Amino acid sequence: MKEYNLIATAAAGIEAIVGNELRHLGYNVQVENSRVRYTGTIADILKTNLWLRTADRVKIIVGEFEATTFEELFEQTKKLPWDELLPLDAEFPVAGKSQKSKLHNVPSVQAIVKKAIVNKMSEVYHRKTRLPETGALFPLEVAINKDKVLLTLDTTGSSLFKRGYRINKGGAPLKENMAAALILLAHWYPEKTFVDPVCGSGTLPIEAALIGHNIAPGFNRDFVCESWDWVPKKLAEQVRAKADSEANYDAKLDIFGYDIDGKMIEIAKQNAREAGLLDSITFKQMAVKDFKTEKESGVIVANPPYGERLSDQENVRILYRQMGQVYQPLETWSKYILTSDLEFENYYGSKATKRRKLYNGSLRTDLFQYWGKKKRVTKCTIN
Repeated sequence: MKEYNLIATAAAGIEAIVGNELRHLGYNVQVENSRVRYTGTIADILKTNLWLRTADRVKIIVGEFEATTFEELFEQTKKLPWDELLPLDAEFPVAGKSQKSKLHNVPSVQAIVKKAIVNKMSEVYHRKTRLPETGALFPLEVAINKDKVLLTLDTTGSSLFKRGYRINKGGAPLKENMAAALILLAHWYPEKTFVDPVCGSGTLPIEAALIGHNIAPGFNRDFVCESWDWVPKKLAEQVRAKADSEANYDAKLDIFGYDIDGKMIEIAKQNAREAGLLDSITFKQMAVKDFKTEKESGVIVANPPYGERLSDQENVRILYRQMGQVYQPLETWSKYILTSDLEFENYYGSKATKRRKLYNGSLRTDLFQYWGKKKRVTKCTIN
């Protein structure tokens, strides 16, 4: 089976997590800014689309070259084996972006690439009229950075964060792949208690349940490549069946989602029900200040309001103080709190063990990490 050069794209700051996911799936990887390179067959394309929790898309690299003139861009693009990827009736829109390059006019770059592909396809298929573009969708992208051109074919379609279970979003929701990244960064394991004290529409607890049951995050959605005539339907069915066989639906999980807003708890329950995971999560209306636990240890992962508007900032910082008062005594619990408020530690009341810069969409945020103390085991000696 033919091997392709592939990239999994990712939000800034979580490329290394995507790289780790791919390594765990058995691939050799090269981590770069906002993407991870690897190689694989059609089966691997399907598998990684199904299993990657933190990536945005899986793309085939069609070609890479340098170009400083439109003539170079046209000729180099035309040389590529487009007919091996695109059927005669393919619909192939070309998206584009350019940074720090001589070819900086993106609409012109897109038009030249499109023209070169049409020219190549017309020659191969002996067409003198326009290509029909009435068939399956093949989304292409031309990205130029420092005069280096990267041409890719998107195999995913709608971004991988769209799992298909979120039927109601509520306020400002956390994307599913970012939620999964926070859980993986928290080193949560299914045997541990998981708590989201400000769960909103339930994304963090639902993603934790998917991880806890080892359910492929893309299992309940389709990918654009599954509509292509050179991706065998039987192969797609086999890859999905294998993923289903690897899920542990009977795993007992201890996952909790709390929110002060009862309406958000109902929305979270709707989404968990859509994901088939309502029985794996306990949702309850509760304010942060009212949280109590007798459990020895666990993991708290929270994406509280950031207080971006000055009118909200005071209330949000009161919430941060409450978090500090409630969570600091829980010394054997680990806490991971994401916010764009860089003054968070001052209101929480203690310095984080570690901070990690992440981007929630285009917004710079920090993940404040407070690592729980390990319980000391007392050794007994027998005389």
